[in-house]
Amino acid sequence: MMDKNFDKSVYVFEIDDVLYPKRDYLLQVYYLFSNFVEYTEGRPLATEIVHFMKRTLEIADESVVLPKTVAHFELSEKYHENFERLKANAHLPLKLILKDNIKTLLLSLFERGKKVGILTDGNPVEQLNKLKHIDWQELTEFLPSLKVFFIRELEFRSMEPIDYLVEEYNVPADEIQVIAGNESGF
Repeated sequence: MMDKNFDKSVYVFEIDDVLYPKRDYLLQVYYLFSNFVEYTEGRPLATEIVHFMKRTLEIADESVVLPKTVAHFELSEKYHENFERLKANAHLPLKLILKDNIKTLLLSLFERGKKVGILTDGNPVEQLNKLKHIDWQELTEFLPSLKVFFIRELEFRSMEPIDYLVEEYNVPADEIQVIAGNESGF
């Protein structure tokens, strides 16, 4: 749960559905993917595919959107690899917009001199790509002090993420506040 007194030394945030709605990223990837398929297949499919993907995301888990799309439009299995590559490296047409409450919280933390970082799970290439597409607005001046940590990389190196943060920031574990998932509501 988010500490409203800001009495911790370090605050680390997840990216998806904390900094911005993950759906905003996915819908842009779906748009780019649908145009890629239209171009590759040489037939007008983009609008229908992007609408199908959006509807599927609204009623099902993200993990089923691509398989259902490939099956529904009778696409080649090769599109799975193309989609994953695009999802990790997409150059988005629109910036990702920080949630207002998170922007306010981040500004407050930086202004109070708190150490702020990103602790994110998922494909590190994709997560870094998302960070590059966020419109940081007035937070831009603080970005040089923002450290980014990838849970998968730490676990691959057999490191416990919180233990690593304790060493990195030189604070006890109880001085670190992790804001992930539904914990960003305050």
